[in-house]
Amino acid sequence: MLDLLFVNPMEFLAVAGLLIMAISIHEFSHAFAADSLGDPTPRLMGRLTLNPLAHLDPIGLLLLLFIGFGWGKPVPFDPFNLRNPKKDAAIISFAGAFSNLLMAFTSSLVLQMIANLPLLGLNLFLTEILKTFIYFNVILAVFNLLPVHPLDGFKVVAGLLPQKLYRDWMELERYGMIILLFLIFPFYGTAPIARIISPIVNLILSFLIPVKTGGII
Repeated sequence: MLDLLFVNPMEFLAVAGLLIMAISIHEFSHAFAADSLGDPTPRLMGRLTLNPLAHLDPIGLLLLLFIGFGWGKPVPFDPFNLRNPKKDAAIISFAGAFSNLLMAFTSSLVLQMIANLPLLGLNLFLTEILKTFIYFNVILAVFNLLPVHPLDGFKVVAGLLPQKLYRDWMELERYGMIILLFLIFPFYGTAPIARIISPIVNLILSFLIPVKTGGII
């Protein structure tokens, strides 16, 4: 990602803008889901907006630019305002990743239409931007769905478990940050998390990025 800044600054700015949009929509989707399910907390805290300034987390954005995965500022919600706290919390948590997958799928449709047009300079520029946008949306979705607190996947799994297992699962919440730090620490130059999510990301990309556009980036 950062190599684009030196190779093609205009493309870097375009891609960076799209990535900020992806993060903002991800977090807005959490807020929208919570608000729709009866919890006004995100709206009262100014998170029910597409304004990137309300959603960007500096560390998460830097990691996204430097190593290819990251996150936005978490959207708070109050489970006591939800009709079914366990299930609704899972829906709210899944909403962010769902928005990223939806954006990736929509961009893939546009990319496939462009691939059938004559390969002009503008077409090539748009193709590379769309491929990068798809890639980072998939990265955001898969990374955030890992079942480790404080990532979204932790509460998604919790919502799927029966009540007894749910209580045991929530006991693991206290160890989440330790596990996450271990996963993102680059042992021998590669973070363990990259080995975990890369096969999943590549599988999804193989369906979303047509071969005629150059395949997986």
